[in-house]
Amino acid sequence: MATKILVIDDDVAITELMSMLLKTHGFEVLTTNSGSEGISIAREKNPSVVLLDLMMPDLDGWQVSKAIRAFSNVPILILSAINDPRMVASVLDAGADDFLVKPVPSGVLVAHIRKMVRRNTAPLNNMSLNNTDSLTSQPLRS
Repeated sequence: MATKILVIDDDVAITELMSMLLKTHGFEVLTTNSGSEGISIAREKNPSVVLLDLMMPDLDGWQVSKAIRAFSNVPILILSAINDPRMVASVLDAGADDFLVKPVPSGVLVAHIRKMVRRNTAPLNNMSLNNTDSLTSQPLRS
């Protein structure tokens, strides 16, 4: 099953370019040019990663990120032409997981997406709860 990527950007040319690029790397791609529609798609289609623009006319990236965070822990990668450290910090505080400045080399973008997918699907730990409990219930020795 292909990794599903949701691209939310108000620029049609960007969503079309991202779709073509990501499909060549084997991803399934969903796109929208509306923040509010992006929230609906994220809720209904359960993507593996959301690529999100910050500056959009209906809902901006902060609003979309907060709305998605209200119902999902899907990794959110912000792609923006704005390169202001305060803005980066602000959107990461709003729930985004990563931030890249446009234009971003395709290899870097794909590597970030794959990293986010790995982190989101990796098993937490190979230890069972019983093993952890037995470790913590034994007295410490000096």
